[in-house]
Amino acid sequence: MQELIAHRDSINRQLARYGVKFGIYKNGSFQERLFPFDPLPRIITAEEFATLDKGLVQRVTALNLFLRDLYGDKKIIREGVVPEDFAFAGSGYLPVCDGFTPPKGIYSHISGIDLVQGKDGGWFILEDNLRIPSGASYPLIARELCRRCSPATFRSNDIVDNRQYGSLLRGVMDNVNTGGINVIFTPGRYNAAYFEHSYLAEQTGAVLAESGDLFVENNKVYYRGQQGPEQVGAIYRRISDEYLDPTTFLPESLIGIPGVMGAYRAGNVALLNAPGNGAADDKGIYYFVPKMIRYYLGEEPILHNAPTYLPFYEKDRSYVLANLEKLVVKDVAEAGGYGVVFGRDLTKEKLADLADLIKREPRRFIAQEVIDFKDLPITENGGEVPRKADLRAFVLAGAKTTVWPSGLTRFSRDADSFVVNSSQGGGFKDTWVLSH
Repeated sequence: MQELIAHRDSINRQLARYGVKFGIYKNGSFQERLFPFDPLPRIITAEEFATLDKGLVQRVTALNLFLRDLYGDKKIIREGVVPEDFAFAGSGYLPVCDGFTPPKGIYSHISGIDLVQGKDGGWFILEDNLRIPSGASYPLIARELCRRCSPATFRSNDIVDNRQYGSLLRGVMDNVNTGGINVIFTPGRYNAAYFEHSYLAEQTGAVLAESGDLFVENNKVYYRGQQGPEQVGAIYRRISDEYLDPTTFLPESLIGIPGVMGAYRAGNVALLNAPGNGAADDKGIYYFVPKMIRYYLGEEPILHNAPTYLPFYEKDRSYVLANLEKLVVKDVAEAGGYGVVFGRDLTKEKLADLADLIKREPRRFIAQEVIDFKDLPITENGGEVPRKADLRAFVLAGAKTTVWPSGLTRFSRDADSFVVNSSQGGGFKDTWVLSH
């Protein structure tokens, strides 16, 4: 481990050279920053990972069944397990996807599930990212650089190899491919996550394409190859739903593929992840995932949500308003650490303002108990200091659903902060899963 610590600055310089960056909005402007890496890994035992594996597969399976039901028969709505207000009122629900089932019935092919570990060792799900979860490339490239700097470290520790992510992702794309090449679709080199797009294209053997490289003809998607047009069978798209197809969504989008939704609905191309997945990763829907697991699978959840309250329900709203200073309140439409408010940080006036807002717009918020989650050591000024850290686990649904034995561990660089998102200035670590 000491050898990795000694190479910390060298590894970060190499990451900078590769363009490992993220974008943040600060003071009203967009800034691109390097994503700082800490060489002390998070270590997960084989026994711990076995529990995480079962719980994450269970959760993603239920979420995929929910999406298929939501855009299909809607039984879970008719039977009152999930209220219509939550199923259809969120911005992530897309009526244009109603009545259509994607290839193989899979909606969330790549899920990024965010967890924290309590100080007692138990794991809690914080949120489900089913739209365009990012971050798998960071531990991949960091592990590779660490391995080069200190091969002895990886020979002398029983660490599960994480280099199979590319082949897992390729298998997921191949599984739903309708006939043609695999494409990773990027908004372009000025996107903050462009490094990840290009790196995953290299890892999977897929073609990296931008809007101008693709076109639709007779409800089929083609890539403008050097030898002529090549039909596309699967697109791992890295742009949001609203920009995906200007003929279906925002007409002013210049980064989408005109007509791609028609090709998709005709069954001539697979889109990963499926458009409309945002209906299941709304923070309000998160409250209902344990109910989904019981409803669709007839099982008790293996992994638990953080204790959560919905102000939409009068009983929950009363509790939230009476305990606002102890809770964390989240705007269901926000992501990346935005729209998160800790009641303990607010003045009495701000608490009163937030209470009024919750009363006026109860569907807009969830509230959670603050989990005093585990600190992990990071290197700082020649020593080690504790910082809050979470884990984004990647679950890939192809011929079977698989949890990647690695993950993105993000940590806060602020000693007093529970917010670890890269967009809020956090850093990242490698995640070692031990083989036994």
